[in-house]
Amino acid sequence: MPTLTWPYVHLLINHFPVVLTVVALVTAIGAAITNRRGLWLNAMGLLTAAGLVIYPVHFTGDEADHALHDPWYIKEGVIDAHDNSAGIALAIILIAGIIAAYGWWRALRRRDEIIPSWIRAGVLVGALAGFGSAAYAAYLGGKIIHEAPVLGLPEAPPGLPPGIAAPPRRPAPAP
Repeated sequence: MPTLTWPYVHLLINHFPVVLTVVALVTAIGAAITNRRGLWLNAMGLLTAAGLVIYPVHFTGDEADHALHDPWYIKEGVIDAHDNSAGIALAIILIAGIIAAYGWWRALRRRDEIIPSWIRAGVLVGALAGFGSAAYAAYLGGKIIHEAPVLGLPEAPPGLPPGIAAPPRRPAPAP
């Protein structure tokens, strides 16, 4: 079993806000089209869950950044760009989660009332903004590894232990 490090824990949980906001957005769009109370409740529950998990994801990302200390094999600036966009996603998803949690609580307490239009609008806009910000932060997070300069090297750097960031050996060309 791998050792639990901050980068590893961040990679384990960072998909939750993205997936939750995607499903919340699809559900909110379905709720807006059909005006079904159950779909609105589902969308609010999903956004509430996204709001609950976004801070641990952001926290582990900050800790992962501190643990890595900007290694040579990661392109300069990509972690900072990801962190900046993740901070914006944190704020957006927390706000959307608070609106959704309030709407969910209110709708469950007042089962006979129609969910107010301002709550429905807040959930729909919050899901859209949450998804957009989380997806962009995830895109920039993927660049941390996918654009690593080491991946473009034809040979592993000298002195690197075997199996660490080493490209597969190519067979020698035939004479």
